[in-house]
Amino acid sequence: MDIQGFLDHVNSGALVEAGSPAHEVMHARAQEALRIVGELNGGYRTPEEVRALLSELTGAPVDESVALFPPFYSEFGLNLRLGKGVFINMGCRFQDTGGITIGDGSLIGHGSTLTTLNHGMDPDRRGDMLPAPIVIGTKVWLGASVTVVPGVTIGDGAVVGAGAVVTKDVPANTIVAGVPAKAIRETGFEV
Repeated sequence: MDIQGFLDHVNSGALVEAGSPAHEVMHARAQEALRIVGELNGGYRTPEEVRALLSELTGAPVDESVALFPPFYSEFGLNLRLGKGVFINMGCRFQDTGGITIGDGSLIGHGSTLTTLNHGMDPDRRGDMLPAPIVIGTKVWLGASVTVVPGVTIGDGAVVGAGAVVTKDVPANTIVAGVPAKAIRETGFEV
């Protein structure tokens, strides 16, 4: 299995069985992603250098309006899509194997974790992984230390309070907070 075959596999939501060819491709790609992330985090990088390394990590051009403050961590990279004007603050961890899309103008607070793989519940199959993408709409704001679990969609203009754990979809233009995150109120603005 090649990288494109792997991406097709996980983007279809198919199980990644421990020890399978897909699992081997995932681990091989992780080594390349860790190399790139190590270079990104290894010292001061200009904004242009950061974007160049993000482009290498994602395998796609990153718009000049994207800003990221290292350190930043990603274990795969090739299933991460960043819209225009995205800002990612320090210390974020993205497990993008299952797919992460961040819409234009969204802000990701420092120390946030986005994870897209669930392990199998059967203890004998715990190494198996089930991918589920995270989709963050346009002009979303995740506060500091937010965790978003696999399969969650956060609607345009939503705000997620610091420290929240988002386990369910968030409607557009809604403020959520808490563990697990619950709706507090609408933002009062339409995106």
